[in-house]
Amino acid sequence: MGRLLALLRSLLFLLWMGVTVIPYATAVLVASIFTRGATLYWMCIAWLRVVISGARVICGVRYRVQGMEHLPTAASARAAVILTPKHQSTWETFALPTLMSHPLAFVFKKELLRIPFFGWAMGRLDMIHIDRSRRAEAWAKVAEQGARLMSDGVWVIMFPEGTRTPRGSQGQYKSGATRLAVATGTPVVPIAVTSAKCWPRKSFLLRPGVIDISIGRPIASSGRDPDDLMREIERWIEAEMRRLDPEAYPAPGQPSAVAQPS
Repeated sequence: MGRLLALLRSLLFLLWMGVTVIPYATAVLVASIFTRGATLYWMCIAWLRVVISGARVICGVRYRVQGMEHLPTAASARAAVILTPKHQSTWETFALPTLMSHPLAFVFKKELLRIPFFGWAMGRLDMIHIDRSRRAEAWAKVAEQGARLMSDGVWVIMFPEGTRTPRGSQGQYKSGATRLAVATGTPVVPIAVTSAKCWPRKSFLLRPGVIDISIGRPIASSGRDPDDLMREIERWIEAEMRRLDPEAYPAPGQPSAVAQPS
């Protein structure tokens, strides 16, 4: 009975996203004829708030945040940072921009631009979409656009694991974000997110519960080696994940209490 209810609620939530994205994306596409920049960005954030509210009301997915005081305030218009969150779910890609006082620029694969309405609207924003098959060209684009955006006070967000990981697991932390940080002298902010508790990767089923977001202190990048800096970020995030979601990370030799979705 519980799984059937979760299925019905999840289907209703997907319908909610599909129905609401069309008018919001259409409004963004029309508005982009006349304006660009922050206006379009905050129009898109309005839809993300609708999605996160829908997840809460329809599926019972709530969240709590700690560490917001570690981020520059809205009054610090030019205080750029690079956010490096744990990546377990689609949820954080929707939720994190709604929490931040500054516009965010995601680094993402260009294939997302082909998604009807969602991708079309995202293509009108000043983000960094890359071709992963062309690594040298992709890095040059990240370095050039990232430096430009951060000089305008935009925060860059990069998932160091690259792709979503199952609850209780750890992906390979790549140093793209820290290379950009060192090249531009920008602090890096590690973020732990337990989103797979409620919305596992490769699943459309949402489960009621509370997602924890923990924002770490900015780590200075000046004079650092990018690989060493990423290892420090990795250690902080993975230790914090074990603090926030201990049942997903059993002691050595003990089986996990968390069943992974098939």
